[in-house]
Amino acid sequence: MLEPAARAELEMAVPPELVYRMLTDLDVLAEVSEELESCTWLDESSPRPGVRFRGFNRNGDKTWSTVATVRVAESGQCFAFDVDDGDTPVSHWRFELSSTDAGCRVVESAWDRRPAWYTPVSAETTGETHRQEANQRNIERTLHALRAAVERG
Repeated sequence: MLEPAARAELEMAVPPELVYRMLTDLDVLAEVSEELESCTWLDESSPRPGVRFRGFNRNGDKTWSTVATVRVAESGQCFAFDVDDGDTPVSHWRFELSSTDAGCRVVESAWDRRPAWYTPVSAETTGETHRQEANQRNIERTLHALRAAVERG
């Protein structure tokens, strides 16, 4: 896979298994994410490859929903999913977790999978013309919100 379009990492003073449990709890994922407002499992309520969830998103007065398919679900190590709009690929998101002496390191990355023709459609839908820059800002904010959530318990 090519380099991600956006990426950030942050140290957290908790074990990676706890962070993984929070990331795979869709209510928590929506709580700490910038644009994601809520999620619901479509197939079943446990994260494993192939299981899908619908995400409801907001950016200012723009709202939209997408379907994500879990690609990797390795407890304490990695949670990754592809986001699609119908048959159109949109993005790939990955949270990688690794143990450190103080807890864990969390790396969040996003890959832009949109075909060129879809970029203006996406901009109109989301209100964001600079998606890669927005994803970078959102990842940084999400990781800080996630750290605050996991460290307060």
